[in-house]
Amino acid sequence: MGKNVIIILTTYKPHVAEIAKAMIVFFQKEGIHADVYEYDGVTHADPVEKQYDFAVSLGGDGTVLFTARYCAPKKIPVFPINLGEFGFIAGIEPEYWEEALSGYLAGSAESHERLMLSTAVYRDAECIGTFDALNDVVVSGAGIAKLINLAVSFNGVSFGTYRADGVIVSSPTGSTAYSAASGGPIMDPTVAAFVLTPISAFSLSNRPVVLPASGVMHIDVLHNRQKDVIVSIDGQESFPLCEGDRIEIRMSPHRLTLVGCSPAVFYTALRSKLVWSGSPLQD
Repeated sequence: MGKNVIIILTTYKPHVAEIAKAMIVFFQKEGIHADVYEYDGVTHADPVEKQYDFAVSLGGDGTVLFTARYCAPKKIPVFPINLGEFGFIAGIEPEYWEEALSGYLAGSAESHERLMLSTAVYRDAECIGTFDALNDVVVSGAGIAKLINLAVSFNGVSFGTYRADGVIVSSPTGSTAYSAASGGPIMDPTVAAFVLTPISAFSLSNRPVVLPASGVMHIDVLHNRQKDVIVSIDGQESFPLCEGDRIEIRMSPHRLTLVGCSPAVFYTALRSKLVWSGSPLQD
């Protein structure tokens, strides 16, 4: 195991400073140097200015999303500690962080790769922006009157015009997020697929569709009364769009390595947080 780690912590969760201090002491005892980056949920500067052996995400799922976009291209594994409520991605609870980190440093912790989405925005046939997303890519209207028109195609086959508040393209990891809230299916995070989910579609015939991750989706911005159209990446970064813009979405060449987040952890989160038993689980 290496000797350099970055701790990316949220600044607005309780007890985060206390846990971070204890973690730094833990790393010092292990002979590991730890850098700390404070994520405020707004700023999107690259926190990974050098190569680290692994990263610790200390916050909720939003902190993992932020960490993932910068660590995945550099092949830095992410160790996600959950200080949020849902924790579908951040599967390690705060009371077990030391035990889990000790296991990881000893080489006994499981690591699993997560598919990411690669997005390119084209204007007049010129690429004007590229992004990677762990959860989802959303093309939507902004403001009050949000109904927009989008032409959607997959592998060159037209899906027709979607008249809706927008569309969500989610990865398996993101299938439990905005897509699920909009009626999309929940996918096992190891499935090589993504989901197209309309947001409040004008036509009831527009339904979520599961598509193979090997394909390429195009979303074209048509003429709209609503002028403020954006593409949102993981709900954290947004890019303004114009009529005629084309958004291309495909599987990213980068994969995120998550530590301690096995499929068993994912299904445990589903069972407990979605109350599959019909009532909250009792310890």
